[in-house]
Amino acid sequence: METSRRPVITILCPSAGGRPADVERLEADAELVFTDAAGLADALRGAEALLLWDFFSEAVRDAWPSTGSLRWIHVAAAGVDKLLFPELVASDVVVTNARGIFDRAMAEFVLGSILAVAKDIHLSHDLQSARKWLRRETRLISAETALVVGTGAIGRETARLLRAAGMDVRGAGRTARTGDPDFGEVLASTDLAAHVGWADHVVITAPLTAETRGLISEDVLAAMKPGSHLVNVGRGQIVDEGALVAALRDGPVEAASLDVFEVEPLPAESPLWTMPGVAVSAHMSGDYEGWREALAEQFVDNARRWLSGRPLLNVVDKRRGFVVAERGERP
Repeated sequence: METSRRPVITILCPSAGGRPADVERLEADAELVFTDAAGLADALRGAEALLLWDFFSEAVRDAWPSTGSLRWIHVAAAGVDKLLFPELVASDVVVTNARGIFDRAMAEFVLGSILAVAKDIHLSHDLQSARKWLRRETRLISAETALVVGTGAIGRETARLLRAAGMDVRGAGRTARTGDPDFGEVLASTDLAAHVGWADHVVITAPLTAETRGLISEDVLAAMKPGSHLVNVGRGQIVDEGALVAALRDGPVEAASLDVFEVEPLPAESPLWTMPGVAVSAHMSGDYEGWREALAEQFVDNARRWLSGRPLLNVVDKRRGFVVAERGERP
C-alpha cells in the first residue's frame, strides 16, 4: 500500500481489558490505536481500519459520524448481526468476519449435545445427584436423523461430523437442491414446516438475518417430530422462544440444547432454566482453548493482506449478512 504515513488501525477492546495477542507484529506497517467503547469515536478519527475485538459491541453505530476515513472493519466473530446498521450497509466500508475459526468447535458441541440426549446423560446426572440407581436403554444416533438449518461453513462442518457418526443428515438453506456434497439434500428454509417432521434432531447454525429472524416459528415447532430435539448454536432470535417453551411443555418437542437466547445472559426468571429436557449453556459453543489466539492470528493475516493491497478474506455481503462462498468452495 502506497502512503506517506502508516495507516491507522483502531482496535476496539472490551472495557474490562484484554487485547488480542501478537497484533503488535503489525506496528512496523501500521499505527495501532487501542480503545474501549467509550473512546471509540475519538479513536476512529483518521483510522482506516477497525478490529472489533469486542465483537458483541454495538458502539460503531454511535461512533459512525467519526468514521469518514474508515475503509475496513474486521469482526472477531462469525456473526455480524450486531454490526450491520443501515448506514454501514449503505457505505463503501468492507466488512470481514472470523469465518472458519469456530466451525469444528461448534460442530463438536452439536454432536456432544445430540449424544447427551440420545444417551440420557442429563438424566443420569440428575439421578446421580439424587443417589438413585436406574438402569435404562438409550438410543443409537446412527439410527437417527438430523436437519441442519444453515448451510454455511459451520453447518457444513456439523453435517460432516454428524454423517461421520452415522447419522442421516439433510440441510435447510436459501434454495432447495440435491446432490450437495455435505448435506445430500438441501431443503428450502421457507418450507421448514413441511419438512421438519422428518428429523429427530433439528440443529440451527444459521446467522441472524432478516430472513432467519423468527424462522423457527410456532408453526415450525408444532410440525416437529414427536419426541424431537432442538439444538441452537446460531442466534437466539432465530427461535420464537415463547413458542419453544410451549412446545417443550405440551409437545411435540421433548428436548432442547440451547447455547443462544433472545436475551443474553438468559434472565433468571426464564422457564428454560428449569424445564425438563432443556440444557442451557452460556453462548460458548465456539469457545475452545486457543480460540482467542486463533482469532488474533486470523486478523493479523488479513491485515497484512490489506496493507499490501491484496484481496481480503471472509468478505461479508453486508446486505445478506454473511460471507458468500467463493468460487471453488463448496456451495
